[in-house]
Amino acid sequence: MSRRCELTGIGPMVGNLVSHSNIKTKRRYLPNLQDVTLASDALNQAFRLRIAAAALRTVDHVGGLDAFLLKADETKMSDRARRIRRTVKAKLAEAAAA
Repeated sequence: MSRRCELTGIGPMVGNLVSHSNIKTKRRYLPNLQDVTLASDALNQAFRLRIAAAALRTVDHVGGLDAFLLKADETKMSDRARRIRRTVKAKLAEAAAA
């Protein structure tokens, strides 16, 4: 399982551990990934996603999974999130046409 947020694409970063004597040692900073279930209002369905805690706060702030998916950059999302986004878009377009 990759250590990458499915919605924002945030992954591990590289940096240095700096000791008191200023010796630098390489280390990895891993994202705070959480397994969460998010509900889509348009689809009346819940989806299990592995997202970063910061992305979860953003989803809450924007107004839910549907709003986040429509606003977010599609190139950074996982294939699964892109599929959900396409489905939500199609459902909202269908509802607007009816």
